[in-house]
Amino acid sequence: MIEVDVHQQLREFLREQGEPHWSHHLTIARLVARTLQSQRSALIQVGGVAMYQGRHRLSYLVPLLLLPKSVILVAEEAVQHRLLRVEIPRLCESMRISKPIRTGDRWPSPEFQGVLLTTPTDWLADHCHQSGRFPAAIPTVLDGAEALEHLTRQQMTVSLIPQDWEALMLTYPQQAEAIRDHRVRLTKALFQHPPNPYGCALIDQPEREILFQLGQVLQSWNLHLSPNNWQSFWQLLARNDYLFWAEIDREWGQFTLNTAPIDLSPVLSGLWSRQPLVLLGSGLDLEVNASLYRKQIGLGDLTCLKFAPDRQQEVIQLYLPEQMPMPNTPEFQTALLAQIRQLLSTSSGAGLTVLIVEDLPLRGQIGAILAAEYGSRVQVETLSVEGNGVLVTGWQFWQQSQQRLPFPHLLAIATLPLPSPEDPRVAGRVAYHKRLRQDWFRLYLLPQALSTLERAIAPVRGTSAMVAILDPRVVHRSYGEQVLSVLSPYVRINYLSPHLFAANEYLVQDL
Repeated sequence: MIEVDVHQQLREFLREQGEPHWSHHLTIARLVARTLQSQRSALIQVGGVAMYQGRHRLSYLVPLLLLPKSVILVAEEAVQHRLLRVEIPRLCESMRISKPIRTGDRWPSPEFQGVLLTTPTDWLADHCHQSGRFPAAIPTVLDGAEALEHLTRQQMTVSLIPQDWEALMLTYPQQAEAIRDHRVRLTKALFQHPPNPYGCALIDQPEREILFQLGQVLQSWNLHLSPNNWQSFWQLLARNDYLFWAEIDREWGQFTLNTAPIDLSPVLSGLWSRQPLVLLGSGLDLEVNASLYRKQIGLGDLTCLKFAPDRQQEVIQLYLPEQMPMPNTPEFQTALLAQIRQLLSTSSGAGLTVLIVEDLPLRGQIGAILAAEYGSRVQVETLSVEGNGVLVTGWQFWQQSQQRLPFPHLLAIATLPLPSPEDPRVAGRVAYHKRLRQDWFRLYLLPQALSTLERAIAPVRGTSAMVAILDPRVVHRSYGEQVLSVLSPYVRINYLSPHLFAANEYLVQDL
């Protein structure tokens, strides 16, 4: 059986290579082999250092290479480069495997019998736009399932950029003046929205009416002659399950119109029945059966496993002060600065400090204040930071850059990564859940925050670093227990002392 062969060869390889111990290698390898062979899909959640450092990849590479049939591996380009240059050559040499390996955005040929590596963007684009570049029924492994929702929404977004208005006028030269008039009216309506740090605004009913009216003007000239983006946008204008927003450039007086589906389950549900599939990711769901995640992406019944961080090797020191004011109060900024100063004073010179402050104005203020006190050590969202520097950043920059930065000895988090309702796109999704009388906080905001938090702290697991969360909602809100479960395993500390940053051994707090 393929499971037995995979188990034996991977175990022998691990022994020969002296790979870092990870107790789940063989379990995952057997499950992937069984899935690809039996045609029953599986969802595997891998937490902590294993996913961050890519240890889990050996577990699916061995069955992919040993399976005597064609397979597809969906992974980001950076992961593909690592696999092609390091992991796959080592495995093929050790196991004497000569299975063909190809990369590309489509299936090479009907005769190809090997492993095709493709990106999630290309794989999803083929499904969303029904291009037919990947045949059905080919066993597939998707590494990086946490990005699936974001990438799918990107594929399904229809945008109208400033140049699209020029293309529309070229298509209907007789109506150029009318098109220009509607564009001016739309510009005026959009620029009446108050400015915000996110540079965007929801497209409300008045703006939709202007676009509807433009469509009616052009209807008599055959609307089907319009460029594809315009046709798609007009067809979606009446949909209540789509989000409509405009990105506004006030300096240049321009805007881009966008629309994307809010609920992605209808988009993705047809994808899962096309082939046996193994999805691997981190921070997908608190529960083993990932019921909420599966509902969001239209994934039916399948085998589900979840591997938590190692309770002995991946413990974090967690500093969680209880006497902080709430983030929405005027006193929060003063208290936050006091805590940050105390943390920096205690950990002076120990290594890189990362301060995650999502609020844009607050981030700038804290960066300026700390720079005045600590000089050039303090940098805001840059990779050029000293080894003992202080990096002030938002969540997105930290997630995108953590692989290229030194391990921080202190990761201080100002507030939980709950999506801000001040962002019009977030407000639009919240309004959608409210219309359906759904619990928008526990269906949307909280899962997003927990997923972001779990991946953000992965780099500091297994080190002597400290994680400081300065948001008192962890202590005083009912969902705080769910936040703590994401942080587990941890040792809670209630005081600050220099020796904490030199500690290398921990006691595990059992939640």
